[in-house]
Amino acid sequence: MDWTKQIGRYIVVMFLQVLLFNRLQLAGVCHPYVYILCLLMMPATLPHSVDLLLGAVAGLIMDVFCNSLGIHMAACTLIMLLRPFMLGQMVNDIERLNAEISTHTLGIDAMAKYTSLLVVIHHMTVFLLASWSWTHIGFALVETAVSSLVSIALILGYNFVKYR
Repeated sequence: MDWTKQIGRYIVVMFLQVLLFNRLQLAGVCHPYVYILCLLMMPATLPHSVDLLLGAVAGLIMDVFCNSLGIHMAACTLIMLLRPFMLGQMVNDIERLNAEISTHTLGIDAMAKYTSLLVVIHHMTVFLLASWSWTHIGFALVETAVSSLVSIALILGYNFVKYR
């Protein structure tokens, strides 16, 4: 695996997230978080502790830019905790995923399921922690649904374009 490519992609995606996607809001309910693309595409053969560390660092960087007090760190660490189990359910031979995870290595159906599940979990964690009240749970669920659909479309669109 080429770490320079992974780091370069992360820097580009994080700049896009901070400068473009964080400013994109549709009716106050759409907040696409595409920076998790880099976490989702990390090789499956990384040690679990490295997965968790990468998730925590990515979330911390996003928290600094969003001033969100650890919400993104919690959400990214959670999806990196669940990622090996999700991959294990979708792929029989996880050892073959020593390169980045993509539509090319997983297939379109498995990549769509994998991406959708982890994006919804991430977004639900972010919006429920941000609302921190039962009175706002309906709005948090609407934010989760709309933002997840847009984020999934952008992440899968990137994969389709890159690996067609």
